[in-house]
Amino acid sequence: MHAHPQAPTISPALVTQKAVRRLPRWALWLFCAAYVIPGLLGRDPWKNEDIASFGHMWSLALGQSSWLQPNVGGVLPTGGGILPYWLGGASIWALSPWVDPALAARIPFAALLVLILALTWYSTYHLARTEAAQPVPLAFGGEAAPQDYARAVADGALLALIASLGLLQLGHETTPELLQLTGSTLFLYSLAAAEPAPAKARVAVVLGLLIMALSGSPAVAVVLGILGGIVATRSRSQAVRAHLPWVLGAATIAGALATALTTMGLSGWTWRISDSLRAADALQLVVWFTWPTLPLAALTLWHWRRQLQRRHIAAPLLVALAGLASSLAMGANERALLAALPPLAVLAAFALPILQRGLGAAIDWFSVCFFTLCAGAIWLIYIAMHTGKPVKVAANAAKLVPGYEALFSWVALVPAVAATVLWLALVRWRTARQSHALWKSLVLPAGGVALCWLLFMTLWLPLLDQARSYRLLLERVSSSIPAGSCVYAPGAPVALLTGLEYFGGYTVDGVPRGMQPRATNCPTLLVRLGGRAQARELPGWTLVARFNQRTRNSEQIVVYRKSE
Repeated sequence: MHAHPQAPTISPALVTQKAVRRLPRWALWLFCAAYVIPGLLGRDPWKNEDIASFGHMWSLALGQSSWLQPNVGGVLPTGGGILPYWLGGASIWALSPWVDPALAARIPFAALLVLILALTWYSTYHLARTEAAQPVPLAFGGEAAPQDYARAVADGALLALIASLGLLQLGHETTPELLQLTGSTLFLYSLAAAEPAPAKARVAVVLGLLIMALSGSPAVAVVLGILGGIVATRSRSQAVRAHLPWVLGAATIAGALATALTTMGLSGWTWRISDSLRAADALQLVVWFTWPTLPLAALTLWHWRRQLQRRHIAAPLLVALAGLASSLAMGANERALLAALPPLAVLAAFALPILQRGLGAAIDWFSVCFFTLCAGAIWLIYIAMHTGKPVKVAANAAKLVPGYEALFSWVALVPAVAATVLWLALVRWRTARQSHALWKSLVLPAGGVALCWLLFMTLWLPLLDQARSYRLLLERVSSSIPAGSCVYAPGAPVALLTGLEYFGGYTVDGVPRGMQPRATNCPTLLVRLGGRAQARELPGWTLVARFNQRTRNSEQIVVYRKSE
């Protein structure tokens, strides 16, 4: 079914050649490096999903579990398919023993983050090259050249994605959601590249939806296939309409693959629908998670409202709505909302050609004030932790993680100082001169996010490791559990089981939560309790010790030894 010819619509974009001045490639690469590399090196796997996913990967690499059913101590993953664990496990196996397993697992996921950034740029570039997305020709000439215009808009989309708060931590974890995000971004790219690069688009749509089906998100893959079919059907481009069979075929294969995996007893279709959605929580999540892309995307939809059915608006809009709907269906799940961030960044980029000067200035000054204060606070607390002054700040920092010992490192200090100097230079450049480039209003938000992330991952990394890693807790627990012994931990989450194996060197025997405990030959029993719960006596076991994470209101670890 072909769409009826539509009357031409007037683009709201008025863009001169001066406004599409190219962002230097070295600067763009520096933004990406400052965003991707911190968090990759020098840290432990963090609670909860990060270390849990790593545990399944490590178990595969060690040969402790089947590659068809990853598990830690007999406890299966709650979702995420099998592909993410294969990816991390294969990387650990290939790089062992030269690279630490946690870093080895993180490397392919860092590559996925780079791929997501690149796909977002190219998706925007191809969409901005379409006829409907082009700016209005000026009466006396001087309008932007199509290629230069598309490149400037794509630069803005990449900066918008880097500035998105929701991607910051989740994008640096070794979790299935990053692979799901890769699949959905590949799908968006396929819709964008269907006309200029049909062969690449076909590979991208098949690969993207299959990745989602193997990563625990087959339902969203099928929904995206249906939405992509709508875009292809209503397109005025013959090349895009020819893409329809590939979109529907990829969605069908993804659904069939998930069904086959489910039939085999593997991780295929997983339903995580929740009826506990609260409107206030959902609104709060969406607002902070999608900042600053959502307001700019809304501005795009208003100014381009007469072109909502054109591909440069319809494709990212429908993919973003699929991610939002998935998140809401799962009770405002932030990890499901990740899929909405790249398409929102694409939509936000199309607001740049029509962004009023006053609004752009407001974004600049908000970014300067907010991120400078944030960086200043990070530095102030860092100085207080190492010098004890200001006294009040040092005391407040000590309350956050009692017993924390500040560790000085030049390796952390030098890049932190360099990043701060570059931020001040960027602020001076942006506020001291009038730039006409389209991407100018997103330079400071992206730079501020990259700066604060780098400072967190250098100056505060030992503090964050102590607060969010099991390493120090299990060093204390080791005084009560003989080295290399078997630990029975019924109901313990995979994160704790992995910590016992990875940091403690113990053999673990777990029982999934909700199942009845069973007899065990392990001499040690470990029970995880809430922050203020009381340990109780257990028949056949003697209570040996009780430990808690030093951070406030965290879990307790109670150790029992089998009675003689």
